[in-house]
Amino acid sequence: MSYSEYSFDDILKAIKKQNKDYDTELIKKAYLFGEKAHEGQFRKSGEKYFNHPTATAIIVINLGMDNESVVAALLHDVIEDTPITAEEIEKEFGSDVRGLVEALTKIAQLPFVSREEAQAENIRKMVLAMSEDIRVIIIKLADRLHNMRTINGHKSEDKKRDIAKETLDVYAPIAHRLGIRPVKEELEDLAIRVLDPVAYKEIEQSLALHKDKRENYLNSIIERIKNRLNGVVPDIKIDGRVKSIHGIYRKMYMQGKSFDEIYDIYAVRVITDTVANCYNILGYIHDLFRPIPNRFKDYISTPKPNMYQSLHTTVLPREGIPFEVQIRTYKMHETAEYGIAAHWKYKSGVKNDPHFEDRLNWVRHLLENQQESENPQEIVTTIKNDLAQDDVFAVTPKGDIINLPVGSCVIDFAYAIHSAVGNKMVGAKVDGRIVPIDYKIKTGEVVDILTTSQPHGPSRDWLSIVKTSEAKNKIRTWYKKEKRPENIERGKEELEHELKRNNIVLTDDELEEVLQRIANRQGYKSVEDVYAAIGYGGLLISRFISRIKEDYKKTKVKPNLPLENVVTIHNENNDEIITVDGTDNCLIKLSKCCNPLPGDPIIGFVTRGHGISVHKRDCVNVPRDMTKCEEPERWVKVKWTGKNTESFISTLTIHSINRAQMVADIAMEIANMHVLLHSISGREDKQGNCVTIINISIESLEHLNNIINRLKKVSGVYQIERTGM
Repeated sequence: MSYSEYSFDDILKAIKKQNKDYDTELIKKAYLFGEKAHEGQFRKSGEKYFNHPTATAIIVINLGMDNESVVAALLHDVIEDTPITAEEIEKEFGSDVRGLVEALTKIAQLPFVSREEAQAENIRKMVLAMSEDIRVIIIKLADRLHNMRTINGHKSEDKKRDIAKETLDVYAPIAHRLGIRPVKEELEDLAIRVLDPVAYKEIEQSLALHKDKRENYLNSIIERIKNRLNGVVPDIKIDGRVKSIHGIYRKMYMQGKSFDEIYDIYAVRVITDTVANCYNILGYIHDLFRPIPNRFKDYISTPKPNMYQSLHTTVLPREGIPFEVQIRTYKMHETAEYGIAAHWKYKSGVKNDPHFEDRLNWVRHLLENQQESENPQEIVTTIKNDLAQDDVFAVTPKGDIINLPVGSCVIDFAYAIHSAVGNKMVGAKVDGRIVPIDYKIKTGEVVDILTTSQPHGPSRDWLSIVKTSEAKNKIRTWYKKEKRPENIERGKEELEHELKRNNIVLTDDELEEVLQRIANRQGYKSVEDVYAAIGYGGLLISRFISRIKEDYKKTKVKPNLPLENVVTIHNENNDEIITVDGTDNCLIKLSKCCNPLPGDPIIGFVTRGHGISVHKRDCVNVPRDMTKCEEPERWVKVKWTGKNTESFISTLTIHSINRAQMVADIAMEIANMHVLLHSISGREDKQGNCVTIINISIESLEHLNNIINRLKKVSGVYQIERTGM
């Protein structure tokens, strides 16, 4: 059996480990209710389905959550997967439990046009649920944690990778923001085990190789610290740990370090009763071991956004093996281990903490920042940035601390102060010196934003520079309000360029009709609003261009061709590739404007002195109505013979998120398919996404479609277009 079976006895064991009172009768009632509701249901692994809600409830108990949270965990799939209604849950367990279960039910994937839209909507639901009742997301994290523990059941490799990537990109950062360290670290480790099993195994083996030696080393360090602090600082607790696999992975495979180059694989934690003692202990640690320069962080005076507080320093003992020391109070330790959940674990709720709402301001901030965006991919990207686990802390000249994600520039800093500061910004000083507008801020720097009193505004180029969604939305809002005529003109130019690139020719009336349908679908009042939204970046053309192309193909008039006699055209190897009406054997070439492939509907054009050029029937250079075009006699019927043995060059434009190794991953996937790659190039578009253009050899339309389907599975790819060269 590859999974653990849980019963109500396991719930009771988990409850006994908690130093708080639980209503075991209520929890047992919920257990029996859920067990009966899920009776006869099984997971793909073969285990009873109710094993999953039971395991989720045990995780929730281990986090010290309240009775309602445990009951909701046991019933979190009842509404979705059984005939039980929300009204029945309220009747049996009260409105509080009903609210939690309904909120958890809403965080479920719905059918959307694209995976990005589905993920964006799910993230929106989670953020909204967090803003209404933070317990919902804590239960959801427990649900995801058990799913990750059992992910190696009967899911496809692609499905497992999608779940693991979402866990790493969304769920682990949320656990980090909530301060629930054990859940965050386990989610990360389990995700890496799926996404990069070879690296995971390598790190696991490296850690296991000298396990006894490592434990002896940590114990000797702890003993030396105890001896130094004994009789000097009262009431201390010291323990040691090894960095998580994901933490080591990030430094080895993302920063290019070897296992031996990672300073904080080992960590010792010293817990005391007062803040003053924390700083006293720091002095004794630095006296006992040599501190490594630039490796000290004071999170007590400057807490992290999740209210984590601790002193961090990395030191070097006589053995020459560096280790990190974390120093904190017992109260800080509770927050570091349980985060938001500590309020229920130690206080039976949040009523005793007047600052609880302040700690959740980032959730409301997150919700507000995504309201302006209409692009699903951007929603996903910006929320991931806002949930980023690494932060920098910079200071205004007045001493106010501004917290931003790593990679933020001085423009982000300006807009974090106030939108008016960002809109009037003309430059910046960092630690007294002028810096470029795209300067990346580092922790501890003093940033002075230079502004002008004259009418001013942000540059559009800033959208590709800033990191935070707050800055992007404030820049767009300014352009939306202040530059409408310019936005409309810019939107027209961008749409015209995109239509031309996709070989779509529409009359003014046809274009007006198409844009009116888009306006109706997207909630805009007029066609001008659509142009304006494109112009200021609120609406991406990529969201609707594929639908325009489909409608264009359906309504396009097929040419009426007059000639009927068929003659066969051969290639250099005397293979039959195309037959042409009414023409003797002659030179033939495939037009580069549309790159027709075997299987495409095609048509030929007789070029004087150059034989016949073959086009796709929906090519922009082919007349829609042959009876109204000039020299209709030069357009001839052609068709594929089905006997081709040669290859053709096709051009694909691949749209994806902008991440490291994206172009390399695409090239690797092409190599794995044994497809000849003629050229590949990548660039960043105006929205900060990646555009990769490839030229490849293919045998037929079917072959090309198979290649496209494979490339769509590359992580981060959300659209692929076939284009001319």
